[in-house]
Amino acid sequence: MSKATGRGAPSRRLIQIHDPSLRDGHHAVRHNLGPDQLRAYAEAANAAFVPVVEVGHGNGLGASSLQVGQARLTDDEMLAIVREALTYSQLGVFLLPGWATLRDIKNAIAYGVDVVRIGTHCTEADLAERHLGFLRDRDVEAHGVLLMSHMATPEGLAEECARLVEYGASGVGILDSSGHYLPADVTERISAIKAAVDVPVMFHGHNNLGMAVANSIAAAEAGADILDACARGFGAGAGNTQLEVLVPVLERLGFRTDIDLYRLLDAADIAERELMPAPPTIDSVSVVSGLAGVFSGFKNRVLDISAREGVDPRDVFFELGRRQAIAGQEDLILDVALALRRSERDREFDRLRQ
Repeated sequence: MSKATGRGAPSRRLIQIHDPSLRDGHHAVRHNLGPDQLRAYAEAANAAFVPVVEVGHGNGLGASSLQVGQARLTDDEMLAIVREALTYSQLGVFLLPGWATLRDIKNAIAYGVDVVRIGTHCTEADLAERHLGFLRDRDVEAHGVLLMSHMATPEGLAEECARLVEYGASGVGILDSSGHYLPADVTERISAIKAAVDVPVMFHGHNNLGMAVANSIAAAEAGADILDACARGFGAGAGNTQLEVLVPVLERLGFRTDIDLYRLLDAADIAERELMPAPPTIDSVSVVSGLAGVFSGFKNRVLDISAREGVDPRDVFFELGRRQAIAGQEDLILDVALALRRSERDREFDRLRQ
């Protein structure tokens, strides 16, 4: 039996943990992780028996670009390093249609990827149809996941997840991409999805309002089979669900994770020391991003552009939320900042005229 985890206790329901620290965490360091960093954390997570370790650019396969940030390493380099480090854990990747092509997927398969996640906006599951069909025909485990899921109703999310299953998804789920949810929101949505599909259901939380662990527990109690979490919460904006907190809390509540707690704590220490300047915090801008329902990955770009244009980043986030901006619409940040600057100048001009 592993320390404080209860390995070998089959009577308790298993929650499978997916660790996207080496993918979502890339957002927090402008996609700048190097080979030694990837290798060190992947080996530590593998030693802790983390079931799935995900790697890549923050926006997934093929996304390294001027628009959303250029990664220090190529997809090939990242896949090769982490694949070699994993002897127990499965290798996972994430992709967004429009960034990743079928060539990128074939390349990932060639490197021995075990789990492929395809993300779409929460009302656009049909964009994943071709990719899911391609993976289904090659017997690769493929999950369809819905981003910015707070923008859809529970019933709408359930319908979209049912479509993903029809297209070939062997798992489905939702991302709280902006850290907007409260536990009751999660319970309602996961329950609706569980009633609509017969494949594993996942939840991925962000911590903008300090609810990531609580929301993940709500998901588990509503029937979710897979939960995402990152070491020290390493991820976009205010960070993700904190892995080394979530696992023991799940165990205390009677779930199984089959993860070695001490080795997991060691991996979290390595992540803090090797991957990040400092663990994510819930700063003022992160709170506003969560309240506004804006993708957490926008944070660095919003701060950069707001500083350059002399506008309040909080105003930018609330306006992006009003416009219902979604991941992939990073160009809107500049449009909003320029509009706010013009509006401020107009107000100042009117004041001077009076």
